[in-house]
Amino acid sequence: MLQERIYWLAWSKVSGVGPILIDRLYQQFGNLEAAWKADEQQLLQIDGIGIQSLTKILAARAKIDPQKLLVEHAIDNPDWWVRIDPDYPSLLAEIPSAPTVLYYRGQAQIARPQTQAPAIGIVGTRDPSDYGKRWARKISSCLASKGFTIVSGLAQGIDTEAHTACLEAGGLTIAVVGTGIDIVYPPRNQNLAAQIAQHGLIVSEYAAKTPPDRPHFPARNRIIAGLSRVTIVIEAPIKSGALITAYQANDFGRDVYALPGSLDNPNSLGCLGLLSRGAQLILGLDHLLELLATIPQLDAAPSQILRSERSEPPETTKSTQPIVPPPQLPPDLQQIWLLLTDLPVSFDEIVSKSQLPVATISSGLIHLELLGLVTQLPGMRYQR
Repeated sequence: MLQERIYWLAWSKVSGVGPILIDRLYQQFGNLEAAWKADEQQLLQIDGIGIQSLTKILAARAKIDPQKLLVEHAIDNPDWWVRIDPDYPSLLAEIPSAPTVLYYRGQAQIARPQTQAPAIGIVGTRDPSDYGKRWARKISSCLASKGFTIVSGLAQGIDTEAHTACLEAGGLTIAVVGTGIDIVYPPRNQNLAAQIAQHGLIVSEYAAKTPPDRPHFPARNRIIAGLSRVTIVIEAPIKSGALITAYQANDFGRDVYALPGSLDNPNSLGCLGLLSRGAQLILGLDHLLELLATIPQLDAAPSQILRSERSEPPETTKSTQPIVPPPQLPPDLQQIWLLLTDLPVSFDEIVSKSQLPVATISSGLIHLELLGLVTQLPGMRYQR
């Protein structure tokens, strides 16, 4: 295992070779040591490797001694996982762009698959209103008290409120940073970072001593979404990193919840936009816990959330018999209705199968809901 980890580390240092291409190399050659030693013709057979990327790979292999790299790297980076490590966070490993190397500082067992509590991402603007701060704290504290792990980005604003409230409630939190794990940004969060390192976990795909850099922060948002079973957006303007996290969560098949806010507050417009596109509306703490209890992947959720209290039977027991659409539905509504069953269907699947404009489908689903013919489930899923 150690020998193979060396080559995962070496490949992570090759410019232009990202997680997806590394995964293809691993699948093709069976291990990354064999990929590192492959000849030019073998490498050119890999989808995504052309002359330009091959040139970069050959140049990197000429400069990098994997064994020496490991020794030098370990001086500043004693703790890290690669994707084949059994302790690599399992939810994160599911996404196609999972970091090749994930550095960590703090309580590593929090993210280990065998001990990992269900993780909920909480994100939002760096300049929240009092309403946003209050609800970030209430939600984080409530979920932490129920045994959920809170994931956020250690930024000022909503991230800070979420981490702080979680720690105050005695919960576990993971901070995903866009710097090396030895650098705190913003600097004002030095004390908070120290508390997280002591009682929680800090992770990054960037090696130690990596300073803040603007492109790093949108990139780290996919890790927040990847670590989290659900992403909650508290407040977010139209152009917001929090919305990037929400979109990525949706791409990964994870659920997105949003806190409603006022049309007069620019920081609420991003959340309202998410809700209009099918994100789950948060109507209070009890409602949030009820929503979380309906997600099948949370069967192993903390015991305080009693799935036996659900009013609906398990999805696997529902009938899949087709239902004849009610008469006199307009053609567009009838087309949408016919694509639905009594099992959940994702919004993207409806769009793909119907070939109708997204706006038509979105308004049609709302219309069908108002008629009592369709139910929306978490994760932009719909069923009859």
